[in-house]
Amino acid sequence: MSSIPDSPRRRIVIGVDTHKYAHVAVALDALGARLGDTVITVNRAGYAEFERWAHQWGELITFGVEGTGSYGAGLASFLRRRGHRVVEVNRPDRRIRHLHGKDDPIDAESAARVVLSGVATAIPKSADGTVEMIRQVKIAKDTAVKSRSQAMITRKTVIVNAPPALREELESLTDKKLIERCADLGNDGMTTPADAARYTLRS
Repeated sequence: MSSIPDSPRRRIVIGVDTHKYAHVAVALDALGARLGDTVITVNRAGYAEFERWAHQWGELITFGVEGTGSYGAGLASFLRRRGHRVVEVNRPDRRIRHLHGKDDPIDAESAARVVLSGVATAIPKSADGTVEMIRQVKIAKDTAVKSRSQAMITRKTVIVNAPPALREELESLTDKKLIERCADLGNDGMTTPADAARYTLRS
């Protein structure tokens, strides 16, 4: 729970453990004393409320945010646009999480402490402008290419295990011809392995 701040000019570091629907934040003073914690709703209203919560502690030094390229991207962008300094924090070592269990407030406090100690200093990517536009397009393209490759691998695996007549008909075709031929495959029912193979290849 948050305690009452004793100085409006207190310099602080805030660590944030990020998730898809809610983030957890912990505030520390410059000496490492824990001041308070809060839960952040992942939307603009939640970010604004979080900023108001942060301001109650005094003069802000830095926000240490986990996952600035994924779940923390929205919060990091909001804080940066508001003029705050944001530092990217690596998520805790999985071995440590395994030994001590997952605890969001502890992870948020750890994020603040690695910033306070100077271990974390990386400034997250801006996620704005042309570079971000290209990144979004590349994500879609890479996903499509990966899906196409996986579909072809699956198709050829089905062909290898198909009944001999169907396998001999398809295995010598080029990828383009194979896709066209599979799209035209039909079956009158679903009573034999060949029927199942044709249905699967067409799908």
